[in-house]
Amino acid sequence: MKVKRLLYFFYYIKNMNWDLLNKFQDHYKRRYNLSILRQWYLVFNNSLKYNISILEFYQFGFNDKTHKEKLKWAGTGTMYEFQLQANPKSERVALDDKRIFARKYKKFLAHKIYALDELTEEIIKDLLSMQKVVFKDATGKCGSGVLIKETKNLSLKGFKEYMRKHQFDMVETYIEQHPEINKLSPSGVNTIRIFTKLDKQNNFIILGCRMRISVNSTVDNMAAGNLAAPVDELTGIISGPGVYSDITKRPEKIHPVTKTKIVGFQIPYWNDILNMVEEASYLYPNNKSIGWDVIVTKDGPGLLEGNHDWCKLLWQLPVKKGLKPVLESFRRELEEHPQIHSDGHR
Repeated sequence: MKVKRLLYFFYYIKNMNWDLLNKFQDHYKRRYNLSILRQWYLVFNNSLKYNISILEFYQFGFNDKTHKEKLKWAGTGTMYEFQLQANPKSERVALDDKRIFARKYKKFLAHKIYALDELTEEIIKDLLSMQKVVFKDATGKCGSGVLIKETKNLSLKGFKEYMRKHQFDMVETYIEQHPEINKLSPSGVNTIRIFTKLDKQNNFIILGCRMRISVNSTVDNMAAGNLAAPVDELTGIISGPGVYSDITKRPEKIHPVTKTKIVGFQIPYWNDILNMVEEASYLYPNNKSIGWDVIVTKDGPGLLEGNHDWCKLLWQLPVKKGLKPVLESFRRELEEHPQIHSDGHR
């Protein structure tokens, strides 16, 4: 186990956001009077002991936590191992590629998605009749590889060439989000992330609901500097302040730009959202645990994507507690019942 976690540590170093780490280290140096060398010592030991990444030592607030508290937090290593077990690589194809996802989950979409090789002259004309379109990298993560572009600067003949030149392999119709959500934050499409699982009896279970809230950003991911808030599963009401993954920023009860109240905000069409996500979870039940991204328009909800590698920060930070015990009980189920299939519903 220690060898595996040491390899993970080298992976974290290789993929490090050094600007963000430097920012966190400076913050800890001022707040706790900890030298950079001392921080590296703590980070290394906690990473190996609790299976967390370097940045997660800071984001989980491990410097203020007891050993018992630290054991409850699921870090990158833990999530990777769990999701590999819950969603085998052979079953992930429809979740890894947004083009395939659009085909497999077409009935749940509220917008149109086209792969580059699907674009006909008629489809391009239809897209150009709209004010905006969204270009994407089909395998992009955390909001990367996304461009919202006004169609007035595009042409029928140059549409495909523009996509190839900028390495976009799919295009979507622009989503007009629900007016109430637009009041909360109009800068980007704000999605609801719902974490789900299918247990050994094939019961549909919700592991948590979070509202992702853009802050002067065209995307809503926490990694892009945006907020995430906890949502009450029964009511669809935001139950706590929005938080950042940047430890130098404080939680927000009111949106910092629109001044709309975050706590108490009612997400429209909540029952429809839950019913849609449950039905989608049973479509390909060999993927046992998915993080669904849901959009809400004036006409109802739709799926944006499903994530087999859903985010541990988005899951845990908004509720300010570690949720690893939830994963451990589920992992034991998977070990006891490695092949669970489902055709039933809640």
